[in-house]
Amino acid sequence: MNLLQLNGPLLLEQIHALGAIGVDAVHGGRTRIALTDAEKAGRDQLVAWMRALDLDIAIDRIGNIFGTLPGASDDAPLMIGSHIDSVTNAGALDGCYGVLAGLAVQRAYRDAQIQPLRPITVAAFTNEEGVRYQPDMLGSLVHAGGLDIETALNTIGTDGTRLGDELRRIGYAGDLVPGSIVPHEYLELHIEQGPILEAENTLIGVVENLQGISWQQVTVTGHANHAGTTPTHLRHDAGYVACAVVSELRRYAQASDSTLATTGCMTFAPNVINVIARQARFTIDLRDPDEHKLQRAEAHLAQYLAQLANDEGVSIQTEPLVRFQPVTFDAALTDAIAASAIRLGLSHRRMTSGAGHDAQMIARIAPAAMIFVPSRAGISHNPREHTDDAQLLDGARVLLDVVARRLDGSR
Repeated sequence: MNLLQLNGPLLLEQIHALGAIGVDAVHGGRTRIALTDAEKAGRDQLVAWMRALDLDIAIDRIGNIFGTLPGASDDAPLMIGSHIDSVTNAGALDGCYGVLAGLAVQRAYRDAQIQPLRPITVAAFTNEEGVRYQPDMLGSLVHAGGLDIETALNTIGTDGTRLGDELRRIGYAGDLVPGSIVPHEYLELHIEQGPILEAENTLIGVVENLQGISWQQVTVTGHANHAGTTPTHLRHDAGYVACAVVSELRRYAQASDSTLATTGCMTFAPNVINVIARQARFTIDLRDPDEHKLQRAEAHLAQYLAQLANDEGVSIQTEPLVRFQPVTFDAALTDAIAASAIRLGLSHRRMTSGAGHDAQMIARIAPAAMIFVPSRAGISHNPREHTDDAQLLDGARVLLDVVARRLDGSR
């Protein structure tokens, strides 16, 4: 096992090279929205690196990319995965770090001329971010059998494009049936995207569970009228109702010990300064690691919307966008991650992931777990996203150690 050595400089070089694709020189960061030309360029680079390692490359019908290092047996592979699509003006690490660290693990085996006892597959899943096509984590959801492939291919994006058409346009509409590669176990290395590890001066996060997620779009329809001549008690103000919902959700979340509530998108019509809004459309993101608490938050929201509609004389429609239950990761894998951190002399803590990740989808079909490294100031989805190089290499060393020990023939 000590013959396996991580090529840290090359891993960091590839992170920087992938991060240069889609760079926005004006606003900062990089933008590689799923299935755009910029993301195609990222995919092309990833596939080139896989070819350089002489991996067996496969692309499935939803565009997931798999690079497999053959093992001594044809058993189910140990899979390492994440994604390379991004939000707008993103940092360089979200998702990409985990995929490229997976390649670094495979490279360690190649460099040492060691054949693993079972194959090692690195996966880059399609549309994890969900910016252009919803739901998010779509590629891994299809892979795990949670969404029919035809439904996924017919998804219409925020720009009016059809997902299947865009896959063909960029050349990543593969032939492999989704779900054909069922992993023996799944590992995902990721930046925390939160402040806990840095605040506690801890190097490794052993992710034991992941929050449930509930996304809805709410449309409020009232009546437009003159802002100066319409008394408050005679208004049917869609704008006020939308703001009241946001305020109530903040109050609810503050009173809770775990529920989070966010409104990230909001539009008004006619969107004129001196006209009462006739319509408001906004999103709601509810999260909680406890399914019962998440259901209570959803029920509270539904009750509050009904009350507001009655009180304000407006109509309110809701459209569910995403609903994922909380996930508990495999205990044997989380214990193995903790053991590797201790073996390497790295401080660690067990924790919950606040963000959604592909691992939560793959956990439906295989034992799965995640490794976190610190995020400076907890910032992510932002050009200022940063993790020190030494910390990135620490996480990759833990990943390599876990993989090597899972494949050393002891199980």
